[in-house]
Amino acid sequence: MLRLRTGRVLAALALMCGLALAGCSDTDKDTYKDQPVETLYNAAVDQMGDQHWATAGKLFDEVERQHPYSVWATKAQLMQAYVQYQGDKYDAAITAADRFIQLHPGHRDVSYAYYIKAISYYEQIVDVERDQHDTELALKALDDVITRFPDSRYARDARLKMDLTRDHLAGKEMEIGRYYEKQAQYVAAINRFRKVIGDFQTTSHVPEALARLAECYTAVGLNEEAKQTAAVLGYNYPDSPWYQDTYDLVGGRRVVAEDSKPGWFSRTFSSIF
Repeated sequence: MLRLRTGRVLAALALMCGLALAGCSDTDKDTYKDQPVETLYNAAVDQMGDQHWATAGKLFDEVERQHPYSVWATKAQLMQAYVQYQGDKYDAAITAADRFIQLHPGHRDVSYAYYIKAISYYEQIVDVERDQHDTELALKALDDVITRFPDSRYARDARLKMDLTRDHLAGKEMEIGRYYEKQAQYVAAINRFRKVIGDFQTTSHVPEALARLAECYTAVGLNEEAKQTAAVLGYNYPDSPWYQDTYDLVGGRRVVAEDSKPGWFSRTFSSIF
C-alpha cells in the first residue's frame, strides 16, 4: 500500500507544520501532572521521534487537557490523528481527523486532516474477495482531498491512490460478474460487467469486462449486441488478448468502428452500455 512512501510524506509534512518548540525537555515519570505546554509538547515530539506512537498520543492528549486554549492544543489535535495513523490505529486516526475538521474547518492545515483521514481508509483496503465498504469510503475521502484542495501537496498522492482504489473496486465487480456468469445467471453478470465499463472506464479491467459482456450476450442469444461489444473492444483495445478471444466468439468477423458510418462508435457504445 505504498506505506513506506506515505510515511515519509507524513513525516516531512509534520515537520513543516512547525511542530517542534525550542528547547526540548526530557519526559519523566511526572509527565501527566500539570506542566508547561512546551514541556508536554516537546515530550510528545520526542516520543514520535522514537516511534513510541501510543505514548506520544497520550502526551498530545495532555497538551489539550492542560492547555485547551493554546495554539499548541490545536496542533496537538491534528498530531493526534498523525500518531494514531502511524501506530496502525486507523479508526482512531479517522476519528481524530474528523474531530479536527469539525472544530477547525478553516484552519490552514485542515487539508492535512483530510489527507490523514483518506489514507487511513486506504490502508484498510482488503482483497477483492472481502467486503469493500472501506474501499468505497477511501474513494470518497480521497476525492474530498482532490476536490477541496486540488493544488495542495496532498492532491498528487491522493490522485494516485484514487486510481488504485478505483481499480480495486472494479476488480470486485469483475469477481462478482465472473461468479454470476459461471452460474449461468447472465443478466446479473451483464449488470456487473456493464458497471465496470460505465463506472470504471480508466481501469485495467475494462478489456476483460467487454469480453465477458460479449460472452454473456452470446449466451442469451443477443448476437448483434455481442458483435457491437466486440467492436467497442477492438476499437479501444485492438492489441488486447481479450479481443482475439471475442473476435473468435462472434464468428471470426472483425467488426470495427471503421467499417461503419461516422458517429457509429459513440451511438453503439451508448446503446449497449
